[in-house]
Amino acid sequence: MSVNNDWMQRDLASLWHPCTQMKDHESLPVVPIRRGKGVWLEDFEGKRYLDIVSSWWVNVFGHANERINTRIKQQLDELEHVILSGFTHQPVIELSERLGRLAPAGLGHCFYADNGSSAVEIALKMSYHYWRNVGRPEKRRFLTISNGYHGETLGALSVGDVALYTDTYRSLLLDVIKVPAPDGFGLPRDQWVDQARVAFAQMEAALERHADELAAVIVEPLIQCAGGMRMYPPEYLTWLREACDRHGVQLIFDEIAVGFGRTGTLFASEQAGVRPDFLCLSKALTGGYLPLSVVMTTDEIYAAFYDDYSTLKAFLHSHSYTGNPLACAAALATLDIFEQDDVIVANRSKADLMGRLAEPLREHPHVGDVRQTGMVVAIEMVADKASLTPYDFRERRGLRVYEHALSRGVMLRPLGNVIYWMPPYVITPEELERVAEVTREGLERATADS
Repeated sequence: MSVNNDWMQRDLASLWHPCTQMKDHESLPVVPIRRGKGVWLEDFEGKRYLDIVSSWWVNVFGHANERINTRIKQQLDELEHVILSGFTHQPVIELSERLGRLAPAGLGHCFYADNGSSAVEIALKMSYHYWRNVGRPEKRRFLTISNGYHGETLGALSVGDVALYTDTYRSLLLDVIKVPAPDGFGLPRDQWVDQARVAFAQMEAALERHADELAAVIVEPLIQCAGGMRMYPPEYLTWLREACDRHGVQLIFDEIAVGFGRTGTLFASEQAGVRPDFLCLSKALTGGYLPLSVVMTTDEIYAAFYDDYSTLKAFLHSHSYTGNPLACAAALATLDIFEQDDVIVANRSKADLMGRLAEPLREHPHVGDVRQTGMVVAIEMVADKASLTPYDFRERRGLRVYEHALSRGVMLRPLGNVIYWMPPYVITPEELERVAEVTREGLERATADS
């Protein structure tokens, strides 16, 4: 038995993998990874895989990054963890101060958790609790757009709209109001704003109709990542901020996947020139090293919870590893790299190259759309190009792309029929060219019988 196969058998005897039909692994091998360096992962037999999906969108500065490694090792010798209720520590204070300087002005308070779903739960609870504290308990519902994804705990799942994740648990979920998303699927980029304006009319109508019972609107700015990398223009966010203010409804931006440079600016909200009432961050916050998430909010919202204990206005929410010092140290090292290497500017040429490499794929007879926002490119396969009719999900065209890419040393993990590139920022032009070549091959193989 090979070394890889030995590890795979031990895995299958003891693990239950996330977002996986485990029966698939009767024919699809689990890939055991021994080490990583830069954009590459290596298995136990020396085969390497280019990590084009940033290990679920978290790793932005490469595996085994020496600067992040060093900062974590230094912190490990000082303090590994301490309760954050009644105690504090240097890394979490410094991180909160820096995030406050970097985020849209006015988000002056940070509340920490350890994953994106938990951050969304915190934002939803804080919004509901805020209105209760200020004497408006009837404002308890949430409004969102179709095709969104905000995590898989029950509150986060409630405000999502990807049927694959939500349908099974429908009876357990909150009653959330949903309006059509503004995405420009199948349209030229210069038509995205017009499409978004049409969709926004329904958002405006929902806000007007339900304002008295709405606590907040929650959206993923610019890219609906788990919803197939559907994209929309920043103008929608500008209109949404103004409408929420006018109707007295709070605004939550879930930048868990799109924050920290992924869309071309440090935060996606910068492109709309607006500030949400709650900003949820995670994933790239620690450079892909350790679990950490944060909800940033305003002084006004913070003040609504600040009172004598007997009023029961305190936000009594906690996680054991809230503000973990090692994770905060990784986040501080990540922010250092953004600052010292001028990453946002450096990414522009790579984003341009990604667009140029993807554009020829638009001519493929079974590609319905090629779209890009910053360091994210999506190529959507369709059964019929003229009508944009999707493939039946049971045909599993994306899985065919994935299997071919693995054979060519690329970790290309499509979302259904959507192939996407979301690479670490340290990827080289030559590595991007390799990804484009493997993607083209995978497309051909996945659609050969169409």
